[in-house]
Amino acid sequence: MQKLMRKKRFLLLFVGALFFNFKSNAQSQFELEKIANLLNDVIFYSDQYVLPATDAAVYPSSSSWINSPKEIELWQVTLGLHGNTFFIPKSNRSFEIENSDFNFFEIENGTSATVPSALGNNDQTYLVGELGGRQVRLKTPQGINQEIVSYAYLQAGIGLPFGTELIVRYSPKIKLKKGEYQIYGLGLNHNISQYFKDLETKNINISSAIIYSKEEMSFDFLNIDTAYGNLGINQLSRFVDTFHFQLSASKEFKNLEVITSVIANTSNFKYALGGEKGKIEKAFPVQETVNNLLKRISEDSFNILGQISARYQIKKIFLQSSFTFGKFANINLGVQYQF
Repeated sequence: MQKLMRKKRFLLLFVGALFFNFKSNAQSQFELEKIANLLNDVIFYSDQYVLPATDAAVYPSSSSWINSPKEIELWQVTLGLHGNTFFIPKSNRSFEIENSDFNFFEIENGTSATVPSALGNNDQTYLVGELGGRQVRLKTPQGINQEIVSYAYLQAGIGLPFGTELIVRYSPKIKLKKGEYQIYGLGLNHNISQYFKDLETKNINISSAIIYSKEEMSFDFLNIDTAYGNLGINQLSRFVDTFHFQLSASKEFKNLEVITSVIANTSNFKYALGGEKGKIEKAFPVQETVNNLLKRISEDSFNILGQISARYQIKKIFLQSSFTFGKFANINLGVQYQF
């Protein structure tokens, strides 16, 4: 409660400063406080709406980077096409709201409601408030309405000196039902078993990798009309910077290689509003204001994941499947060609 009050006082001061520096139709302190309360509710809802997607983000971004811990030949190139499938647990598709959560809005025809998260369905609930003598009626944002998120990406690797491989991953922007998704990054994988000849003779391979990835996901968000114009906050984007360390070991059985990995990652999550700016921007910059406030819900997370994988060789072609697990589950299928 104290944290919420500190946040509210911060919003009042912040919006108050804007009020005196930009032309505004909000002529009274009372109206000014209502605007601050509205923005406070937007920040609260943003946090709750994207939190499940934040928890889930590290699985696609950290999965299936290592084709094999086996030492790669110098300047040898591997090019692969991968399909990734991420499963969304039911518990992460919705969250509860109550009237006591809000300063400006109330739930229409009720005191509580279950609403979809960014990973949820397309159910909607109305929230209502009053500003400038006019009712503000808001439909809560829908989720991506997909229980499974699938996308394709390209990945390439090249052998460097000292048994090291440079890996690059890229996917174009993938269109979701209610947003977009993209991931790209690069990393280095270093073979350790080259220093232990006994392991090599037993067809056992060990490697360690350090990888950076950038993940971007945008969602259709709020469309709020007020007496002072549309607020222009109809798109919410999440940006995830992830560094992960991976320790992998494998055993070769003729053309089949079975791989197990432990992944430790740390991710930084940032959020920003986008889309077309609303008419209220003539009074003061709502998007800029909210984006500054969204910095307050940026956060870091640390996760430990497990991964098992099987890779089958047919001459210069490799077929691979991977399963990454922890709080969530992620499946990856790939076909690679080695030049």
